[in-house]
Amino acid sequence: MSSPLVVIAGVGRGTGTAIALKFASKYPVVCLARNADNYNETVGKVNASGGKAIGIRTDLASADSVKGAFNQIEKEFGVGYGLAAAVFNASTRPVRKPFLELTEAEYVGGYEVLGRGAFLFSQFTLPRLLKSVAQSSSSSSSSSSSSYPPTLIFTGATASVKSSAQFASFSNGKWALRSLSQSLAKEFGPKGVHVSHAIIDGVIGIPSTLDSMKEADPATMIAPEAIASAYWYLHTQPRSAFSWEIDIRPFCESW
Repeated sequence: MSSPLVVIAGVGRGTGTAIALKFASKYPVVCLARNADNYNETVGKVNASGGKAIGIRTDLASADSVKGAFNQIEKEFGVGYGLAAAVFNASTRPVRKPFLELTEAEYVGGYEVLGRGAFLFSQFTLPRLLKSVAQSSSSSSSSSSSSYPPTLIFTGATASVKSSAQFASFSNGKWALRSLSQSLAKEFGPKGVHVSHAIIDGVIGIPSTLDSMKEADPATMIAPEAIASAYWYLHTQPRSAFSWEIDIRPFCESW
C-alpha cells in the first residue's frame, strides 16, 4: 500500500498553492482546478523538490467531471489508495449586483460550485477518508496510513455567516457550503473523520489581489501560507480535540 494522498479542489496562485505545498511535505498531492494553468506551477514545484504531485482539470460543478477526476486518481495511484486529507478550497468570483438586477443564472451560479461542487467532492472523498480510518486503526505503523486523523476541510468566507447587500449569489453558495460541512462533521466525526470549516474573514494576499491593491499594506492581508498552516493544524488535531470551525482574520479586520 502506498502513502495516503491529499486531494485539494481549487488550486490556484495563492491559497490553494500554499495548501498544496504545505501538505506535500508529508503526502503525495492531487491538485484539482478548472484551468490547468492554475496548478501547473504548483505541481512543478512539488515534484522538483522531491515530492509527488499531479494536477487534473476538473469542473467541480459537473458530476461527470468530478467522477472522471477520481477515476484518474485511481489509475495513477491504484485502486486501494487512501486519503489523509481532502480540502475543498474552490470558490467563485462574487457577483455584486443589486438584487433586482440579478439574473437567475447569476444567482444559481453561486451555488453550483460552492453547493453542488462541495457535495460531489465530499461524496467521492469521504469513502476514502473512512477507509483511512480503518487502515490507521488496524496498523498504526503501516505506510498506507497517516499518523493524523483523516481530515476534510472546507474554505469558507465572511459571507458564510454574514451576508451583505448585493452579494446574494455569493453568500447563497457559502452558506450552503457551511451547512454541508456542519452536517458532515456531526455525521462523520464520530466515525473518525475530522470535518472542519474555516471562515476566511478578510482579504487574502494572493498575487492578483496584491497587484490590484498596490497601495494597501500586505501586512493587513491574510497570508496564504498562514491559512495553509492553520489547515495543517486542523489536520494534526487529535480525535479528542476536533475543531469544527475556525475563523481567520488579520489583526486589523473589524468583525
